[in-house]
Amino acid sequence: MPAEARAPALRTRLLVAVLGPLLAAAILIGVVGATLITDVVRRTSDRVLGGALGAIAETVQVERGEVTLDLPAAAFGMLENAERDNVYYRIAVGGDLLTGYADLPAPDPAALAVDVPAYRFARYRGQRIRIAEVRRDLPRINRPVIVQIAETIDNRSALTRRLMIALLIGECVLVGGAALLLRPALGWSLRPLARLRGAIEARDKRARPDFSPLDTGPLPRELRPLAGAFDRLLAQLDTATVGVRRFTADASHQMRTPLSVLKVQVALARRGSGAERHEALDEIGDAVTRLERLVTQLLALARAEEAGVSAPLETVDLREVAAAVITRQINQAIEAGIDLTLETDPVETYQVPGHRTLIFEILSNLVDNGIRYNRRGGTVTVSLQTSRAETAIAVIDDGPGIADSQREVAFDRFVRLGALGSPEGSGLGLAIVRSAVARLNATVGFGAADRGTTIVVRFSGTAAAG
Repeated sequence: MPAEARAPALRTRLLVAVLGPLLAAAILIGVVGATLITDVVRRTSDRVLGGALGAIAETVQVERGEVTLDLPAAAFGMLENAERDNVYYRIAVGGDLLTGYADLPAPDPAALAVDVPAYRFARYRGQRIRIAEVRRDLPRINRPVIVQIAETIDNRSALTRRLMIALLIGECVLVGGAALLLRPALGWSLRPLARLRGAIEARDKRARPDFSPLDTGPLPRELRPLAGAFDRLLAQLDTATVGVRRFTADASHQMRTPLSVLKVQVALARRGSGAERHEALDEIGDAVTRLERLVTQLLALARAEEAGVSAPLETVDLREVAAAVITRQINQAIEAGIDLTLETDPVETYQVPGHRTLIFEILSNLVDNGIRYNRRGGTVTVSLQTSRAETAIAVIDDGPGIADSQREVAFDRFVRLGALGSPEGSGLGLAIVRSAVARLNATVGFGAADRGTTIVVRFSGTAAAG
């Protein structure tokens, strides 16, 4: 079963979250209420039973050395109730019965305090009874007088049952009413979420993708982070979509010329013979080389500009990366007649936080430009400098250089600044450098130079630590 089918609805989750504690509270109130009801009924009934006991005990007197009593009718009238509970009594002097029910469970006289009523439950004649009893010590009587009165507990049980039912009905009405009222209340509370969902679903009905911020009106405080996160996601999708469209447009525009050349040269090669065919094949080879470099640079630019969260920075050794770039491009420099060198201080360490692949791409493009647009016999120098404030890598060439008026657009895409007769390029090298440097939180710019071009990439705050 898919996860979507197993997940309960938000309304159901809220109902459970609200009714669950409410039911738990109702159960707790029921338990506490039942305990209080039982205690109140017992205390109230015991007070009546104790009043009857006191009325009887007061009539116990000593006359002529004998214990006498006069059972008051009012004492038994107190115990009359609708359930017609049976009433029993027993008055004994020591172990001798004076009057009453001889088989009524007798207490231990030593366990009773003088003139302090005691209460207990017992079973008598197959019924559960409540007994109130008191011990009296009379003058000139050396044995204790025990006065007992008891009643069955039908009235107590009936009263307790009625109060329990009333408590249960009250709790059921409370929980049921809350459940009935909660559903429309939750519907009203979730209305902003439905409005947010409607704003998102409305985007499906539009012909073109719409990545503008959602128009949902005022939202509760809890939904604002969700709407903000969705708007940020839409902005990222918009950026990615624009990048893909721009990449597609740039690729189609820049590849049109080499493909046209290929098409023409293939046609000439098919019709020509001998030297013409050989010349056409040379042109085809050059076009394929330019096309290959263009595709490579377009892919490098796409990687440098890709949106999203970058991978965690790692410690990169600039000396090692510069040496690897020079090793890869030394053959290109030899063929162009360029002297390619690396200048570093052997004592210093040149470590910066970054991504090795991006730094390698930056140096490769800068060195390639320095070789490609240089004069034969010129030099390209990769120089590393470090200080407490920054670590920098500079690529210096002694070619024709870039005019000050053109430096503002030098890092734009597909901008070619070479003079007439200079090698053809795609105009992407410095654009790749700018995008990659931005992802590394570094800076790139032109350095001071008497001749040629100096481009410096600066990484802040790492040299001192290194």
